[in-house]
Amino acid sequence: MKVLVLGSGVIGVTAAWYLTRLGHEVTVLDRQPEAGLETSFANAGQLSYGYSSPWAGPGVPMKAVKWLLMHHRPFVFWPQPEPLMWGWLARMAMNCTERAYRRNKARMVRIAEYSRVALGELRAETGIQFDHGAGGTLQLFRTQKQLDHVGGDTAVLDEYGVAYSVLDPAGCVAAEPALARVREKFVGGLRLPADETGDAFLFTQRLAAMAAERGVIFHQGITVTGLREEGGRIESVETEAGRFTADAYIASLGSHTPALLRPLGLHLPVQPVKGYSLTLPVTNPEAAPVSTVMDETYKIAITRLGDRIRVGGTAEIAGFSDSLRRPRRETLEHSVGDLFPEGGDIPAAKFWTGLRPMTPDGTPIIGPTRLPNLFTNTGHGTLGWTMACGSGRLIADLVSGRAPEIDASDLSLSRYG
Repeated sequence: MKVLVLGSGVIGVTAAWYLTRLGHEVTVLDRQPEAGLETSFANAGQLSYGYSSPWAGPGVPMKAVKWLLMHHRPFVFWPQPEPLMWGWLARMAMNCTERAYRRNKARMVRIAEYSRVALGELRAETGIQFDHGAGGTLQLFRTQKQLDHVGGDTAVLDEYGVAYSVLDPAGCVAAEPALARVREKFVGGLRLPADETGDAFLFTQRLAAMAAERGVIFHQGITVTGLREEGGRIESVETEAGRFTADAYIASLGSHTPALLRPLGLHLPVQPVKGYSLTLPVTNPEAAPVSTVMDETYKIAITRLGDRIRVGGTAEIAGFSDSLRRPRRETLEHSVGDLFPEGGDIPAAKFWTGLRPMTPDGTPIIGPTRLPNLFTNTGHGTLGWTMACGSGRLIADLVSGRAPEIDASDLSLSRYG
């Protein structure tokens, strides 16, 4: 079967990889000159299987107000006269209940755990290198209140058999020795030893090269302008370089996917949520993180990637703006400088921003649409890197008419009615 994948980020490239392994003739289209140049380029570097959680949860609306008033704020909102934005916020608010949080987190952990297994098998099969680390994630709590609320997350981790440890300050230092220098700044943590780290851009570029060796055709630098429907099916993809046809189509254009599908009457509740990162050289390995430390107060991930430290965070709702805002850099600098003051060269850090495609319930939209040959694989938010391999294997099975290895019945667009 001929399959056309729209998007060459980590989500699109992994889908192409698993499709070609099943014997399909795969073509990938993307407007960027190379694979992995948008949201996959400089994300936080976490493979956060156990940490996978929806942003919508009990108490989040009130927390959001508090975050907006912080000097180093983890959440930023630039109101715009855009009905889709306000509708998405309303849907997210409806998911801020205990019942919805447990349902959504269970879905996300299901995909993430499947992805952990899939990435491990892919690494064993190909030997792909991407500054991979297996040191786990330490969610660091600066206040007792944060530590007291850890039970909601561990209940879901228990349900899915995800290993974890709730640590006192000494346990946190044992996991991340450099934190001994700032031991007075935290009260405990949640450690997820199965979590991993890696450079999503390196992975995407190298897997794309491997996929090309297996026959996947990449057309980079081509902008998709629309989908042509005929007889209740997608007949072709319209681009600035002409028309492309296939037997099946997968939309994986991140935050740009909704605009492509909307003319077909398909309404994906995906909102671009802007994130920022710093990448700084390690100056003192003993004073730098071993793996990933999540600063719970500022919602910032500090990750070791070989001889670099990647600092990622902030949720900024500002439409499709790609401007680099100085206050966001200052927040990232504050977190890494506060916890690892001697670990890296902060003034030399490279500053980056990207648009995360977020759904209101946190779960990606993976699966079929009402058009039988059109599928979606998008909406992964901050967890595209974490869920990429599992999502790619899952969508490849669904497109092929194979029974997937995990339950996919509640992952498609149909869950929104």
